[in-house]
Amino acid sequence: MNTWLWALGAAVMIILIVLIWSIATYNTLIALKERVQNAKGQIAAQLESRWDAVKSLIDATKKYALYEAELLENITRQRVSVSQSSNVRELEEANDQYNQVVGRLLAVSENYPELKANEVYKEATSGIGTFENYVRHARMIYNDCVTKFNQKIKMFPSSIIAGAFGFTEEGYFETTDAKQDIPGWE
Repeated sequence: MNTWLWALGAAVMIILIVLIWSIATYNTLIALKERVQNAKGQIAAQLESRWDAVKSLIDATKKYALYEAELLENITRQRVSVSQSSNVRELEEANDQYNQVVGRLLAVSENYPELKANEVYKEATSGIGTFENYVRHARMIYNDCVTKFNQKIKMFPSSIIAGAFGFTEEGYFETTDAKQDIPGWE
């Protein structure tokens, strides 16, 4: 009888340990997933702020090139809305659209050299450069969060809990040739 109680006690302890470990692992996965979502939200916020800086640049451009400014303004009205729930592909599309607008603004500034001397233009280009750095930094943080999350869901034994609760890998922001260079303003 004593051996039977001892075996039952050991079995209950093992079950409790596995249950506590499962709960702790699940909670860790939830926390890591939330960090990924937060980092994605930070990228979306920085992309939106960057668009605001472009809007200032367009306002400065209007004085010098009405046609080009209206064209660029129409493009910014059509911009993709991004948020924390956007996936990496949607964030990349928003970034590509932004890069097209910046490219056109650079072309306009080449046609109107006096535009570069305008204070609003100078401030806006400075702001865009700052936001470019913020976006780059936010992407680095996001990729770091994704790395930690993806490692946790792939590594044994936490992969058991991840699989049981449907946690899947998150995508990374990839570096492309187009993203290697920050837009130039000179």
